[in-house]
Amino acid sequence: MTDSKSSYRQIIKSTSIFGSVQVFNIIISLIRSKIIALIIGPAGIGLIGLFNATLSLVGSFTNAGIETSGVKAISTVENNPDSLSKEVSIVKRLIWITGFLGTIAVAALSSLLSIISFGNEKYTFAFVLISFTLLFKQLTNGSFVVLQGLSKIQYLAKANLYGNLLGLLISLPLFYFFNIDGIVPSIVLSSFISMMVAFYFRSKIKIEHVRLTNKEVFAEGKQLIVLGFSLSLIGLLTTLSSYLLQVFISNYKSVTEVGLYSAGFTILNTYVGVIFTAMATDYYPRLAKVCHDNGLVKKLVIEQSIIAVLLLTPIIVLFLIFAPSVIRLLYSKEFLPIVPLVCWGILGMIIKAVSWSMGYILIAKGDSNTFIKTSIGFNSLFLIINLIGYYFYGLEGLGITFFINYIIHFFGLKIITAKKYDFNFDNEFYKLFLYCVVICVTTFLCLNIELVLLKYILFSILILISIWFSFVQLNEKLNFNDYFSKNK
Repeated sequence: MTDSKSSYRQIIKSTSIFGSVQVFNIIISLIRSKIIALIIGPAGIGLIGLFNATLSLVGSFTNAGIETSGVKAISTVENNPDSLSKEVSIVKRLIWITGFLGTIAVAALSSLLSIISFGNEKYTFAFVLISFTLLFKQLTNGSFVVLQGLSKIQYLAKANLYGNLLGLLISLPLFYFFNIDGIVPSIVLSSFISMMVAFYFRSKIKIEHVRLTNKEVFAEGKQLIVLGFSLSLIGLLTTLSSYLLQVFISNYKSVTEVGLYSAGFTILNTYVGVIFTAMATDYYPRLAKVCHDNGLVKKLVIEQSIIAVLLLTPIIVLFLIFAPSVIRLLYSKEFLPIVPLVCWGILGMIIKAVSWSMGYILIAKGDSNTFIKTSIGFNSLFLIINLIGYYFYGLEGLGITFFINYIIHFFGLKIITAKKYDFNFDNEFYKLFLYCVVICVTTFLCLNIELVLLKYILFSILILISIWFSFVQLNEKLNFNDYFSKNK
Protein backbone atom coordinates (compact mmCIF):
# COMPACT_ATOMS: atom_id res chain seq x y z
CA MET A 1 0.00 0.00 0.00
CA THR A 2 1.40 3.42 -0.92
CA ASP A 3 1.94 6.03 1.81
CA SER A 4 -0.59 8.29 0.10
CA LYS A 5 -3.27 5.60 0.01
CA SER A 6 -2.58 4.76 3.65
CA SER A 7 -2.92 8.42 4.60
CA TYR A 8 -6.21 8.78 2.72
CA ARG A 9 -7.51 5.71 4.53
CA GLN A 10 -6.50 7.14 7.90
CA ILE A 11 -8.41 10.32 7.10
CA ILE A 12 -11.51 8.38 6.04
CA LYS A 13 -11.31 6.03 9.02
CA SER A 14 -11.12 8.80 11.60
CA THR A 15 -13.77 10.80 9.76
CA SER A 16 -16.13 7.84 9.62
CA ILE A 17 -15.70 7.09 13.34
CA PHE A 18 -16.23 10.63 14.58
CA GLY A 19 -18.53 11.46 11.68
CA SER A 20 -20.97 8.66 12.54
CA VAL A 21 -21.16 9.98 16.08
CA GLN A 22 -21.68 13.49 14.72
CA VAL A 23 -24.65 12.18 12.76
CA PHE A 24 -26.20 11.01 16.03
CA ASN A 25 -25.32 14.37 17.57
CA ILE A 26 -27.09 16.05 14.67
CA ILE A 27 -30.19 13.96 15.32
CA ILE A 28 -30.02 14.94 18.99
CA SER A 29 -29.55 18.59 18.04
CA LEU A 30 -32.37 18.29 15.52
CA ILE A 31 -34.77 17.02 18.19
CA ARG A 32 -33.68 19.74 20.60
CA SER A 33 -33.99 22.50 17.98
CA LYS A 34 -37.35 21.21 16.76
CA ILE A 35 -38.81 21.12 20.26
CA ILE A 36 -37.41 24.56 21.11
CA ALA A 37 -38.78 25.95 17.86
CA LEU A 38 -42.24 24.48 18.50
CA ILE A 39 -42.46 25.32 22.21
CA ILE A 40 -40.77 28.71 22.46
CA GLY A 41 -40.38 29.75 18.79
CA PRO A 42 -37.82 32.05 17.16
CA ALA A 43 -37.70 34.32 20.23
CA GLY A 44 -36.53 31.38 22.34
CA ILE A 45 -33.90 30.48 19.75
CA GLY A 46 -32.76 34.11 19.82
CA LEU A 47 -32.55 34.10 23.63
CA ILE A 48 -30.45 30.94 23.64
CA GLY A 49 -28.30 32.38 20.85
CA LEU A 50 -27.54 35.54 22.82
CA PHE A 51 -26.77 33.60 26.02
CA ASN A 52 -24.41 31.27 24.17
CA ALA A 53 -22.81 34.11 22.21
CA THR A 54 -22.12 35.99 25.45
CA LEU A 55 -20.65 32.89 27.10
CA SER A 56 -18.48 32.26 24.06
CA LEU A 57 -17.30 35.86 24.08
CA VAL A 58 -16.26 35.82 27.75
CA GLY A 59 -14.83 32.32 27.33
CA SER A 60 -12.65 33.57 24.51
CA PHE A 61 -11.17 36.11 26.93
CA THR A 62 -10.55 33.64 29.73
CA ASN A 63 -9.88 30.17 28.28
CA ALA A 64 -6.44 31.16 26.97
CA GLY A 65 -6.81 28.83 23.97
CA ILE A 66 -5.52 25.91 26.07
CA GLU A 67 -7.96 23.48 24.44
CA THR A 68 -6.17 23.99 21.10
CA SER A 69 -2.54 24.57 22.11
CA GLY A 70 -2.87 21.66 24.54
CA VAL A 71 -3.64 19.25 21.70
CA LYS A 72 -0.47 20.31 19.91
CA ALA A 73 1.62 19.97 23.07
CA ILE A 74 0.29 16.50 23.93
CA SER A 75 0.39 15.12 20.39
CA THR A 76 4.08 16.00 19.97
CA VAL A 77 5.16 14.09 23.14
CA GLU A 78 2.79 11.14 22.75
CA ASN A 79 5.64 8.61 22.57
CA ASN A 80 7.54 9.97 25.59
CA PRO A 81 5.77 8.86 28.83
CA ASP A 82 7.64 11.26 31.14
CA SER A 83 7.10 14.30 28.93
CA LEU A 84 3.49 13.26 28.32
CA SER A 85 2.75 13.06 32.07
CA LYS A 86 4.21 16.52 32.61
CA GLU A 87 2.34 18.10 29.65
CA VAL A 88 -0.98 16.57 30.72
CA SER A 89 -0.48 17.81 34.30
CA ILE A 90 0.33 21.31 33.03
CA VAL A 91 -2.72 21.36 30.75
CA LYS A 92 -4.97 20.10 33.56
CA ARG A 93 -3.86 22.85 35.95
CA LEU A 94 -4.26 25.57 33.34
CA ILE A 95 -7.72 24.26 32.45
CA TRP A 96 -8.88 24.62 36.07
CA ILE A 97 -7.40 28.11 36.40
CA THR A 98 -8.95 29.42 33.18
CA GLY A 99 -12.29 27.73 33.95
CA PHE A 100 -12.57 29.53 37.28
CA LEU A 101 -11.57 32.82 35.66
CA GLY A 102 -14.42 32.48 33.16
CA THR A 103 -17.00 31.75 35.86
CA ILE A 104 -15.87 34.65 38.05
CA ALA A 105 -15.84 37.04 35.08
CA VAL A 106 -19.42 36.25 33.99
CA ALA A 107 -20.76 36.40 37.56
CA ALA A 108 -19.02 39.71 38.25
CA LEU A 109 -20.17 41.26 34.99
CA SER A 110 -23.66 39.72 34.98
CA SER A 111 -25.52 43.03 35.24
CA LEU A 112 -23.45 44.66 32.49
CA LEU A 113 -23.77 41.60 30.23
CA SER A 114 -27.55 41.68 30.64
CA ILE A 115 -27.66 45.36 29.66
CA ILE A 116 -25.38 44.89 26.65
CA SER A 117 -27.13 41.75 25.40
CA PHE A 118 -30.76 42.61 26.13
CA GLY A 119 -30.87 46.33 26.86
CA ASN A 120 -31.88 45.89 30.53
CA GLU A 121 -30.90 44.14 33.79
CA LYS A 122 -33.70 41.55 33.59
CA TYR A 123 -31.29 38.68 32.92
CA THR A 124 -28.66 39.53 35.56
CA PHE A 125 -29.42 36.51 37.75
CA ALA A 126 -29.62 34.28 34.68
CA PHE A 127 -26.04 35.24 33.80
CA VAL A 128 -24.93 34.49 37.37
CA LEU A 129 -26.39 30.99 37.03
CA ILE A 130 -24.94 30.25 33.61
CA SER A 131 -21.51 31.52 34.71
CA PHE A 132 -20.81 28.01 36.03
CA THR A 133 -21.16 26.77 32.47
CA LEU A 134 -17.76 28.22 31.59
CA LEU A 135 -16.06 26.13 34.27
CA PHE A 136 -17.92 22.99 33.22
CA LYS A 137 -17.17 23.55 29.53
CA GLN A 138 -13.49 24.24 30.17
CA LEU A 139 -13.14 21.06 32.24
CA THR A 140 -14.90 19.15 29.47
CA ASN A 141 -12.43 20.62 26.98
CA GLY A 142 -9.57 19.56 29.25
CA SER A 143 -10.64 15.92 28.95
CA PHE A 144 -11.15 16.29 25.21
CA VAL A 145 -7.66 17.78 24.81
CA VAL A 146 -6.05 14.63 26.20
CA LEU A 147 -8.25 12.30 24.13
CA GLN A 148 -7.69 14.25 20.92
CA GLY A 149 -3.97 14.80 21.49
CA LEU A 150 -3.49 11.04 21.94
CA SER A 151 -5.78 10.30 18.94
CA LYS A 152 -8.23 8.35 21.10
CA ILE A 153 -10.93 9.05 18.56
CA GLN A 154 -13.35 6.36 19.72
CA TYR A 155 -13.34 7.60 23.34
CA LEU A 156 -13.69 11.19 22.13
CA ALA A 157 -16.57 10.26 19.87
CA LYS A 158 -18.40 8.36 22.63
CA ALA A 159 -17.89 11.20 25.11
CA ASN A 160 -19.46 13.63 22.62
CA LEU A 161 -22.36 11.31 21.84
CA TYR A 162 -23.30 10.32 25.40
CA GLY A 163 -22.80 13.84 26.72
CA ASN A 164 -25.15 15.31 24.12
CA LEU A 165 -27.69 12.52 24.50
CA LEU A 166 -27.91 12.86 28.27
CA GLY A 167 -28.03 16.65 27.91
CA LEU A 168 -31.03 16.27 25.61
CA LEU A 169 -32.84 13.96 28.04
CA ILE A 170 -32.38 16.56 30.77
CA SER A 171 -33.39 19.52 28.57
CA LEU A 172 -36.64 18.16 27.13
CA PRO A 173 -38.61 18.05 30.43
CA LEU A 174 -37.31 21.50 31.35
CA PHE A 175 -38.56 23.03 28.08
CA TYR A 176 -41.85 21.14 28.27
CA PHE A 177 -42.73 22.11 31.85
CA PHE A 178 -41.08 25.53 32.15
CA ASN A 179 -41.14 26.77 28.55
CA ILE A 180 -38.79 29.75 28.13
CA ASP A 181 -37.88 29.63 31.85
CA GLY A 182 -36.27 26.25 31.24
CA ILE A 183 -33.54 27.72 29.02
CA VAL A 184 -31.05 28.69 31.75
CA PRO A 185 -31.35 25.42 33.78
CA SER A 186 -31.01 23.50 30.52
CA ILE A 187 -27.78 25.29 29.57
CA VAL A 188 -26.22 24.73 33.02
CA LEU A 189 -27.26 21.10 33.52
CA SER A 190 -26.35 20.06 29.98
CA SER A 191 -22.82 21.44 30.35
CA PHE A 192 -22.43 19.71 33.75
CA ILE A 193 -23.50 16.36 32.35
CA SER A 194 -21.13 16.71 29.38
CA MET A 195 -18.31 17.40 31.82
CA MET A 196 -19.02 14.26 33.87
CA VAL A 197 -19.21 12.07 30.76
CA ALA A 198 -15.92 13.53 29.49
CA PHE A 199 -14.30 12.81 32.88
CA TYR A 200 -15.40 9.19 32.63
CA PHE A 201 -13.79 8.56 29.24
CA ARG A 202 -10.67 10.55 30.14
CA SER A 203 -10.23 8.31 33.20
CA LYS A 204 -9.81 5.32 30.88
CA ILE A 205 -6.42 6.73 29.82
CA LYS A 206 -3.88 6.00 32.56
CA ILE A 207 -1.33 8.80 32.74
CA GLU A 208 0.84 9.37 35.79
CA HIS A 209 0.11 12.63 37.56
CA VAL A 210 3.07 14.99 38.10
CA ARG A 211 2.89 17.38 41.07
CA LEU A 212 3.73 20.91 40.02
CA THR A 213 3.49 24.30 41.71
CA ASN A 214 1.74 27.12 39.89
CA LYS A 215 5.14 28.71 39.30
CA GLU A 216 6.39 25.51 37.65
CA VAL A 217 3.21 25.23 35.59
CA PHE A 218 3.65 28.70 34.11
CA ALA A 219 7.40 28.22 33.63
CA GLU A 220 7.14 24.77 32.02
CA GLY A 221 4.06 25.64 29.99
CA LYS A 222 5.27 29.03 28.76
CA GLN A 223 5.22 28.07 25.07
CA LEU A 224 1.81 26.43 25.44
CA ILE A 225 0.48 29.55 27.17
CA VAL A 226 1.88 31.93 24.54
CA LEU A 227 0.35 29.92 21.69
CA GLY A 228 -2.82 29.45 23.72
CA PHE A 229 -3.28 33.18 24.31
CA SER A 230 -2.74 33.82 20.60
CA LEU A 231 -5.42 31.26 19.76
CA SER A 232 -7.61 32.68 22.51
CA LEU A 233 -7.33 36.13 20.96
CA ILE A 234 -8.35 34.70 17.59
CA GLY A 235 -11.30 32.91 19.16
CA LEU A 236 -12.20 36.15 20.88
CA LEU A 237 -12.14 38.09 17.62
CA THR A 238 -14.33 35.51 15.89
CA THR A 239 -16.77 35.35 18.78
CA LEU A 240 -16.77 39.14 19.17
CA SER A 241 -17.61 39.57 15.48
CA SER A 242 -20.52 37.13 15.80
CA TYR A 243 -21.67 38.73 19.05
CA LEU A 244 -21.60 42.28 17.67
CA LEU A 245 -23.50 41.15 14.60
CA GLN A 246 -26.20 39.52 16.74
CA VAL A 247 -26.46 42.61 18.96
CA PHE A 248 -26.77 44.76 15.81
CA ILE A 249 -29.52 42.51 14.45
CA SER A 250 -31.31 42.53 17.82
CA ASN A 251 -31.28 46.33 18.02
CA TYR A 252 -31.88 46.99 14.31
CA LYS A 253 -34.71 44.45 14.03
CA SER A 254 -35.58 42.12 16.95
CA VAL A 255 -34.58 39.11 19.06
CA THR A 256 -36.77 37.03 16.74
CA GLU A 257 -34.54 38.05 13.83
CA VAL A 258 -31.53 36.94 15.90
CA GLY A 259 -33.27 33.59 16.29
CA LEU A 260 -33.59 33.27 12.52
CA TYR A 261 -29.92 34.19 12.09
CA SER A 262 -28.89 31.66 14.75
CA ALA A 263 -31.00 28.93 13.15
CA GLY A 264 -29.47 29.59 9.73
CA PHE A 265 -25.90 29.44 10.93
CA THR A 266 -26.63 26.41 13.09
CA ILE A 267 -27.58 24.60 9.89
CA LEU A 268 -24.38 25.76 8.19
CA ASN A 269 -21.96 25.17 11.05
CA THR A 270 -23.55 22.11 12.66
CA TYR A 271 -25.46 20.14 10.06
CA VAL A 272 -23.49 20.94 6.90
CA GLY A 273 -20.30 21.66 8.83
CA VAL A 274 -20.33 18.23 10.49
CA ILE A 275 -17.64 17.11 8.05
CA PHE A 276 -15.23 19.76 9.39
CA THR A 277 -15.81 18.73 13.00
CA ALA A 278 -15.32 15.07 12.17
CA MET A 279 -12.10 15.58 10.21
CA ALA A 280 -10.48 18.19 12.46
CA THR A 281 -10.49 15.74 15.35
CA ASP A 282 -7.74 13.67 13.74
CA TYR A 283 -6.36 16.17 11.22
CA TYR A 284 -4.98 18.74 13.66
CA PRO A 285 -2.94 16.30 15.82
CA ARG A 286 -1.52 14.62 12.69
CA LEU A 287 -0.57 17.98 11.20
CA ALA A 288 1.03 19.09 14.48
CA LYS A 289 3.27 16.00 14.49
CA VAL A 290 4.77 16.84 11.05
CA CYS A 291 4.67 20.64 11.37
CA HIS A 292 8.47 20.98 11.00
CA ASP A 293 8.52 19.28 7.59
CA ASN A 294 6.95 21.53 4.92
CA GLY A 295 6.87 18.64 2.44
CA LEU A 296 4.82 16.44 4.76
CA VAL A 297 2.62 19.40 5.71
CA LYS A 298 1.86 20.05 2.04
CA LYS A 299 1.06 16.38 1.43
CA LEU A 300 -1.29 16.13 4.40
CA VAL A 301 -3.09 19.43 3.68
CA ILE A 302 -3.72 18.47 0.04
CA GLU A 303 -4.98 15.03 1.03
CA GLN A 304 -7.26 16.52 3.68
CA SER A 305 -8.57 19.14 1.22
CA ILE A 306 -9.34 16.50 -1.39
CA ILE A 307 -11.28 14.34 1.04
CA ALA A 308 -13.15 17.37 2.43
CA VAL A 309 -14.18 18.59 -1.02
CA LEU A 310 -15.25 15.14 -2.25
CA LEU A 311 -17.32 14.41 0.86
CA LEU A 312 -18.93 17.84 0.88
CA THR A 313 -19.92 18.09 -2.81
CA PRO A 314 -22.91 15.70 -2.74
CA ILE A 315 -23.91 17.03 0.71
CA ILE A 316 -23.96 20.60 -0.63
CA VAL A 317 -25.97 19.58 -3.71
CA LEU A 318 -28.57 17.76 -1.59
CA PHE A 319 -28.84 20.61 0.94
CA LEU A 320 -29.29 23.20 -1.81
CA ILE A 321 -32.10 21.21 -3.42
CA PHE A 322 -33.93 20.30 -0.23
CA ALA A 323 -33.17 23.42 1.86
CA PRO A 324 -36.85 24.43 2.45
CA SER A 325 -37.79 20.88 3.47
CA VAL A 326 -34.75 20.60 5.72
CA ILE A 327 -35.60 23.87 7.47
CA ARG A 328 -39.20 22.78 8.03
CA LEU A 329 -37.94 19.47 9.43
CA LEU A 330 -35.30 21.03 11.67
CA TYR A 331 -37.43 23.94 12.89
CA SER A 332 -40.84 24.99 11.52
CA LYS A 333 -42.37 26.99 8.66
CA GLU A 334 -41.74 30.17 10.69
CA PHE A 335 -38.05 29.73 9.84
CA LEU A 336 -38.48 29.60 6.04
CA PRO A 337 -37.19 33.21 5.64
CA ILE A 338 -33.68 31.81 6.22
CA VAL A 339 -33.77 29.71 3.00
CA PRO A 340 -31.76 32.27 0.91
CA LEU A 341 -29.24 32.70 3.75
CA VAL A 342 -28.75 28.94 4.03
CA CYS A 343 -28.43 28.40 0.25
CA TRP A 344 -25.75 31.08 -0.18
CA GLY A 345 -23.97 29.84 2.94
CA ILE A 346 -24.02 26.20 1.83
CA LEU A 347 -22.50 27.22 -1.49
CA GLY A 348 -19.69 28.90 0.44
CA MET A 349 -18.90 25.61 2.21
CA ILE A 350 -17.08 24.24 -0.85
CA ILE A 351 -14.64 27.18 -0.57
CA LYS A 352 -14.44 26.85 3.20
CA ALA A 353 -13.39 23.18 2.84
CA VAL A 354 -10.09 24.26 1.29
CA SER A 355 -9.39 27.45 3.26
CA TRP A 356 -10.17 25.51 6.45
CA SER A 357 -7.53 22.90 5.59
CA MET A 358 -4.95 25.62 4.89
CA GLY A 359 -5.80 27.55 8.05
CA TYR A 360 -4.61 24.72 10.28
CA ILE A 361 -1.07 25.15 8.93
CA LEU A 362 -0.63 28.35 10.95
CA ILE A 363 -1.95 26.69 14.12
CA ALA A 364 0.14 23.54 13.72
CA LYS A 365 3.25 25.64 13.05
CA GLY A 366 2.61 27.64 16.22
CA ASP A 367 3.12 30.84 14.20
CA SER A 368 1.35 33.10 16.68
CA ASN A 369 2.44 36.39 15.12
CA THR A 370 1.15 35.59 11.64
CA PHE A 371 -1.98 33.95 13.00
CA ILE A 372 -2.90 37.02 15.06
CA LYS A 373 -2.29 39.49 12.23
CA THR A 374 -4.27 37.53 9.66
CA SER A 375 -7.13 36.84 12.04
CA ILE A 376 -7.45 40.49 13.05
CA GLY A 377 -7.56 41.43 9.38
CA PHE A 378 -10.02 38.72 8.35
CA ASN A 379 -12.39 39.17 11.30
CA SER A 380 -12.47 42.97 11.02
CA LEU A 381 -13.18 42.76 7.30
CA PHE A 382 -15.78 40.03 7.77
CA LEU A 383 -17.66 42.00 10.44
CA ILE A 384 -17.83 45.09 8.24
CA ILE A 385 -18.98 43.08 5.22
CA ASN A 386 -21.60 41.22 7.30
CA LEU A 387 -23.01 44.43 8.78
CA ILE A 388 -23.26 45.97 5.32
CA GLY A 389 -24.78 42.81 3.87
CA TYR A 390 -27.46 42.60 6.58
CA TYR A 391 -28.22 46.33 6.51
CA PHE A 392 -28.94 46.35 2.77
CA TYR A 393 -30.17 42.80 2.07
CA GLY A 394 -31.29 41.36 5.42
CA LEU A 395 -30.81 37.66 6.13
CA GLU A 396 -30.05 36.85 2.50
CA GLY A 397 -27.28 39.45 2.64
CA LEU A 398 -25.63 37.47 5.46
CA GLY A 399 -25.65 34.37 3.26
CA ILE A 400 -24.06 36.30 0.40
CA THR A 401 -21.38 37.76 2.66
CA PHE A 402 -20.68 34.28 4.11
CA PHE A 403 -19.91 33.14 0.57
CA ILE A 404 -17.78 36.22 -0.17
CA ASN A 405 -15.95 35.92 3.14
CA TYR A 406 -14.66 32.44 2.35
CA ILE A 407 -13.51 33.46 -1.12
CA ILE A 408 -11.47 36.23 0.54
CA HIS A 409 -10.29 33.79 3.21
CA PHE A 410 -9.19 31.26 0.59
CA PHE A 411 -7.09 33.67 -1.46
CA GLY A 412 -5.70 35.39 1.64
CA LEU A 413 -4.47 32.13 3.17
CA LYS A 414 -3.21 30.93 -0.20
CA ILE A 415 -0.92 33.96 -0.45
CA ILE A 416 0.21 33.75 3.20
CA THR A 417 0.99 30.00 3.22
CA ALA A 418 2.78 30.18 -0.13
CA LYS A 419 5.00 33.04 1.03
CA LYS A 420 5.82 31.77 4.52
CA TYR A 421 5.77 27.98 4.18
CA ASP A 422 6.22 27.40 0.45
CA PHE A 423 2.78 25.78 0.33
CA ASN A 424 0.90 25.40 -2.93
CA PHE A 425 -1.79 23.07 -4.20
CA ASP A 426 -0.86 20.94 -7.21
CA ASN A 427 -2.65 20.97 -10.57
CA GLU A 428 -4.41 17.68 -9.84
CA PHE A 429 -6.10 19.23 -6.83
CA TYR A 430 -7.16 22.38 -8.69
CA LYS A 431 -8.70 20.29 -11.46
CA LEU A 432 -10.71 18.21 -8.97
CA PHE A 433 -11.68 21.30 -6.96
CA LEU A 434 -12.93 23.09 -10.11
CA TYR A 435 -15.15 20.14 -11.06
CA CYS A 436 -16.74 20.17 -7.58
CA VAL A 437 -17.24 23.95 -7.61
CA VAL A 438 -18.93 23.77 -11.03
CA ILE A 439 -21.31 21.04 -9.80
CA CYS A 440 -22.27 23.08 -6.71
CA VAL A 441 -22.65 26.41 -8.53
CA THR A 442 -24.74 24.78 -11.27
CA THR A 443 -27.08 23.36 -8.63
CA PHE A 444 -27.36 26.79 -7.00
CA LEU A 445 -28.23 28.46 -10.33
CA CYS A 446 -30.88 25.82 -11.06
CA LEU A 447 -32.77 26.95 -7.93
CA ASN A 448 -34.04 29.95 -9.94
CA ILE A 449 -35.51 27.92 -12.82
CA GLU A 450 -39.27 28.52 -12.93
CA LEU A 451 -40.25 25.43 -14.96
CA VAL A 452 -40.80 22.89 -12.20
CA LEU A 453 -40.39 19.77 -14.39
CA LEU A 454 -37.14 21.01 -15.94
CA LYS A 455 -35.84 22.09 -12.53
CA TYR A 456 -36.33 18.68 -10.94
CA ILE A 457 -34.96 16.81 -13.94
CA LEU A 458 -31.78 18.87 -13.65
CA PHE A 459 -31.73 18.39 -9.87
CA SER A 460 -31.91 14.62 -10.33
CA ILE A 461 -29.06 14.69 -12.83
CA LEU A 462 -26.91 16.87 -10.57
CA ILE A 463 -27.49 14.60 -7.56
CA LEU A 464 -26.38 11.58 -9.58
CA ILE A 465 -23.36 13.43 -11.02
CA SER A 466 -22.21 14.67 -7.60
CA ILE A 467 -22.49 11.23 -5.99
CA TRP A 468 -20.91 9.47 -8.97
CA PHE A 469 -18.00 11.91 -9.23
CA SER A 470 -17.21 11.79 -5.50
CA PHE A 471 -17.49 7.99 -5.43
CA VAL A 472 -15.17 7.51 -8.42
CA GLN A 473 -12.57 9.90 -7.03
CA LEU A 474 -12.68 8.43 -3.53
CA ASN A 475 -12.45 4.91 -4.93
CA GLU A 476 -9.36 5.97 -6.86
CA LYS A 477 -7.76 7.24 -3.65
CA LEU A 478 -8.87 4.40 -1.39
CA ASN A 479 -9.76 1.33 -3.47
CA PHE A 480 -13.01 0.59 -1.63
CA ASN A 481 -12.95 -3.18 -2.20
CA ASP A 482 -9.55 -3.49 -0.56
CA TYR A 483 -10.39 -0.91 2.13
CA PHE A 484 -13.58 -2.60 3.33
CA SER A 485 -12.08 -6.08 3.17
CA LYS A 486 -9.33 -4.92 5.53
CA ASN A 487 -11.80 -3.23 7.88
CA LYS A 488 -14.35 -6.05 8.30
